Amino acid sequence: MWLGPEEVLLAGALWVTERANPFFLLQRRRGHGKGGGLTGLLVGTLDVVLDSSARVAPYRILHQTQDSQVCWAVACGSSRKEITKHWEWLENNLLQTLSIFDNEEDITTFVKGKIHGIIAEENKNQQPQGEEDPGKFKEAELKMRKQFGMPEVEKLVNYYSCSYWKGRVPRQGWLYLSVNHLCFYSFLLGKEVTLVVQWVDVTQLEKNATLLFPECIKVSTRDSELYFSMFLNINETFKLMEQLANIAMRQLLDNEGFLEDKSLPKPIKPLKNISTLKRDLDARAKNDWYRATFRLPKDERLDGHTDCTLWTPFNKMHILGQMFVSNNYICFASRTEEACDLIIPLREVAIVEKADSSSILPRPLSISTKSKMTFLFANLKDRDFLVQRISDFLQKTPSKKSGGNGREWKGRFSDSGCEEFPELSSSSPPGVSPTSPLNNQLVSFCTGEVPTASEGLLKLFRRNSEELLGPKEAKEKMKEESWNIHFFEYGRGMCMYRTAKTRELVLKGIPENLRGELWLLFSGAWNEMVTLPGYYAELVEKSMGKYSLATEEIERDLHRSMPEHPAFQNELGIAALRRVLTAYAFRNPTIGYCQAMNIVTSVLLLYCNEEEAFWLLVALCERMLPDYYNTRVVGALVDQGIFEELTRDCLPQLSEKMQELGVISTISLSWFLTLFLSVMPFESAVVIVDCFFYEGIKLILQVSLAILDANMEKLLNCCDEGEAMTVLGRYLDNVVNRQSISPPIPHLHALLTSGDEPPLEVDIFELIKTSYEKFSSFRADDIEQMRFKQRLKVIQSLEDTAKRSVVRAISGDIGFSMEELEELYVVFKAKHLTSCYWRSSRTAAAHRDQSLPYLEQYRIDLEQFRELFASLTPWYCGLHTPVLAGRLFRLLDENRDSLINFKEFVTGMSGMYHGDLMEKLKLLYKLHLPPALSSEEAESALEAANYFTEDTRTEEAAALEDKEGRNENTKEKEEKGTSPQDYRYYLRMWAKEKNSKNETIKDLPKMSQEQFIELCKTFYNMFSEDPVEQELYHAIATVASLLLRIGEVGKKFSNRSMKKAEDCKANNTQEASEEESPISEHSQNSAVERRPQADPEDRASGDTQAEKTQQENQTLGDGDGGEGPGSPLQLLSDDETKDDMSMSSYSMVSTGSLQCEDIADDTVLVGCETSGSAARYGSTIDTDWSISFEQVLASMLTETALVNYFEKKVDIGLKIKEQKKVERQFSSSSDYELSSSVTG
Repeated sequence: MWLGPEEVLLAGALWVTERANPFFLLQRRRGHGKGGGLTGLLVGTLDVVLDSSARVAPYRILHQTQDSQVCWAVACGSSRKEITKHWEWLENNLLQTLSIFDNEEDITTFVKGKIHGIIAEENKNQQPQGEEDPGKFKEAELKMRKQFGMPEVEKLVNYYSCSYWKGRVPRQGWLYLSVNHLCFYSFLLGKEVTLVVQWVDVTQLEKNATLLFPECIKVSTRDSELYFSMFLNINETFKLMEQLANIAMRQLLDNEGFLEDKSLPKPIKPLKNISTLKRDLDARAKNDWYRATFRLPKDERLDGHTDCTLWTPFNKMHILGQMFVSNNYICFASRTEEACDLIIPLREVAIVEKADSSSILPRPLSISTKSKMTFLFANLKDRDFLVQRISDFLQKTPSKKSGGNGREWKGRFSDSGCEEFPELSSSSPPGVSPTSPLNNQLVSFCTGEVPTASEGLLKLFRRNSEELLGPKEAKEKMKEESWNIHFFEYGRGMCMYRTAKTRELVLKGIPENLRGELWLLFSGAWNEMVTLPGYYAELVEKSMGKYSLATEEIERDLHRSMPEHPAFQNELGIAALRRVLTAYAFRNPTIGYCQAMNIVTSVLLLYCNEEEAFWLLVALCERMLPDYYNTRVVGALVDQGIFEELTRDCLPQLSEKMQELGVISTISLSWFLTLFLSVMPFESAVVIVDCFFYEGIKLILQVSLAILDANMEKLLNCCDEGEAMTVLGRYLDNVVNRQSISPPIPHLHALLTSGDEPPLEVDIFELIKTSYEKFSSFRADDIEQMRFKQRLKVIQSLEDTAKRSVVRAISGDIGFSMEELEELYVVFKAKHLTSCYWRSSRTAAAHRDQSLPYLEQYRIDLEQFRELFASLTPWYCGLHTPVLAGRLFRLLDENRDSLINFKEFVTGMSGMYHGDLMEKLKLLYKLHLPPALSSEEAESALEAANYFTEDTRTEEAAALEDKEGRNENTKEKEEKGTSPQDYRYYLRMWAKEKNSKNETIKDLPKMSQEQFIELCKTFYNMFSEDPVEQELYHAIATVASLLLRIGEVGKKFSNRSMKKAEDCKANNTQEASEEESPISEHSQNSAVERRPQADPEDRASGDTQAEKTQQENQTLGDGDGGEGPGSPLQLLSDDETKDDMSMSSYSMVSTGSLQCEDIADDTVLVGCETSGSAARYGSTIDTDWSISFEQVLASMLTETALVNYFEKKVDIGLKIKEQKKVERQFSSSSDYELSSSVTG
């Protein structure tokens, strides 16, 4: 490409001049191409270590003048062809012009101006492509694509200089981190190392320092461990690798690939050597931290942050911290942990103004809310710009809308972050009895007739008891008063100052009257609820009456949700629970419904109305407990891994014993998924829920460790898992809440408490206090770091489990070994994943539905199948291979969704590799019948198919149409059907699969003449380049001619039954007299010769030749009928007839109907007459001609060469290894050293 002229001082250093004229030099980099010797090795090493552009462009053109020692680089090229094109342009367009100039400075000025003009013209013609990456970075991306063979859609994120440790020897080179791959390249003195690892194959990423290695990054896959060190900034590199691996795990988990953020704001100043993707990932990391820290909605994006101070009126201090501004919120976090956090929704901001500066309060900013609260920030470095940004966001903030949820914050301050709602409407039916069944229709819910639309179930089902007047009630009143004082000092609602005092009050217990309000605030659910008013009611309306697998599971679990509580012993509570769970399943079909959601939601409904409970459930499932409630409970397994890791660190004595007993995996899921609600008395577990909404998963982990610590001695003495579970169960059953004002609810797990010795009661508040005293050292950031590490392990473990499950499920029906099936699964999965990130448009194959069985989750389409078929099939057919692959795909795709799963794929492969002779021939036979043979292929062979009447169409075509009609009807039923119909559909499919195993060769339909032509073409293409190619050609020609005769005889016999015996005899006599002439004449004029390559014209005329030969073959067949009565089997057993006709039939079949030009490039036909073929085109089809599979099989068995070919064993292992190289699962470096990373 042309370069803006750059000055070069030493033109001959490290470069070899290949062409020269008075004004230009064409040079090649030393060491590029053949030869080079020691100098070439040294230059190559320098280019790699110094990241020279010569690695990408080893050719260049310099402009020089005779008296000047300075040269100017004007062009470079990656290939000799490219640079030669530029050289010729310079010679043809500039040499004569330059010879006119007298002054060398004028020559140089003219050349530089001309090159700048060419570059400007090229840039003008190029399409604008948004934000451009820096030039140095573009060069690195080109190097990556050239070195590792990556397509243009593979985007480089960043690259780093580092060392890869091969054994104990470091290899200095460059590490390229792209969206989907980790790549490394090193070239040192002739030793080349090339590594390519897919992020989806990474099982572990660690940053550590050992005695053997300096501070390094360890990348583990299933088969290898790679060590990289000597980074300039190892923390930045490791963080980016974590992000990319996390994106890959997300792709495996829920099929969410990486999509570049097009709305990312451009930097004010261009960033050197930082790509847009790197800025995108950095912005994502900051956004994730921002949303998690302040519990904001998932679509909130951080715009910027700045240091400042905040005036806190409750202690009369200026607290140092940072202000964060996003499109809907202004947040503040203090430098000192828990000193003060603040969230101000822009929807509540009334005034933003710059106050007067002073030496005490420099550059202050005052923000007032609609609820009369004022926040004073100071020490803002760029106050004017900040005010402008906040003003811009305020203009885009929608006006206040009524949330319509019926809750009113009570106290001295109205909610500063939300709207004030009116008291419960007087139209609500106050006289509704909690136990009376209510109709849960949408009309009742939307008009407020359902009590749960406005208040929690606990208020509706509170028992009037004299116990409430006792000391417990007094304690509850004191708690409420404490919170009221806190609201007075720190504010109430979303804009409340959140300090260590707030946490202290939470740990002491939240009063029942305030529980719903504070849950909404601390979880952030309130923000989503007020910004989407009416959303829940719309979901209820849309989901009403809809039936799915999720709703069926919900119905099954409704009566298992806290059945001991009176609120869920009648239809009122059950109906509310049904509406909330169904609405969420409708909102998030990816999760739908998972067990344990019913238990958590039932507790939410006790303290919140339906809409509030719904948004709390959203906050739980999508933000606070990510991936917990999907089909594979990945999030719970991840936190279980964190729990095991923390147990090793905090309780090392107990950790080994727990692993030995296998208890942690059993207890942690029930503890984490239900937040202890299913294993503790309700009054105690709800206190843990209070703390969880404030602290997050950190609190659950702390309490879990405290429980193990309290039972350490008993657990160490346990002999088995059952005994350990009993110990923990008895302990949890006796965790009590002595301050609860609600009547005690019987706990189902209390049955575990047995024995003579009375159980010791444990106060829930003491347990929580102990957990903070002993196990509160880890922070939220530490947990996120551990979550990433465990997520890699868990998802890869689940992928391995899925692979084993799929392989076990199909191993009994397939001829491949378990190891071969696992290797094929890896290749099949890699092909599916490739479609996810290397295709411009997301196809149906790229979509992975987690709700499907493992066998159905990875599927490929026709294009991908063709690629795998070409590399794995033992029946390679040259240019005919894609056609054969398409037919096999249609045969395997039984449900006609244009996708095949792994079982269908290996079924087809097994038929080619492990079937006996009959099975392989049966497969080939089916590939040339509908539906494998499409109607378009048959018509391309014989255009006369267009003129067939309805009466003469084949039975196969009618059967195909009937089958397609049934498939369409089935598809319509699937679309219209509900879950039970889906079950019946799968049962029918399974029954069909079971019945298909009993298929015999007699069940196969007969083959028509044009289908037989296609089968012969496949055979001839298949035998090309075989060591015994000529012997196979002769054998198949003999068999084909024999089958043509059999088809003709069969046709005569079928016609004879419809005629009188006399007419039949007369016709046979007449035909017998005309038998010999066509055979002998054609035998003498036909031959097969070979030449280096067939002409395209010959290849194009194959169909015409096929038609002509069919005419001749038909004449041959007519002659057979005169040999007297007999069956086709008698003809097969007649050796003399076979020997007499073998040569002539070989000539006839190979010169016409088999299209040898399609088989091998060096095959040519001699002695074929093509004149008049066009006139007869379409007139030679014989609709009555047919043969059966038994006849094909019997004919093939007569030829030893064909039997040997199809009984030959082929090892699929080598083909799989070659395919893995193509899929970039490991790379080789030609004849240099091999470094590989194999995926599983």
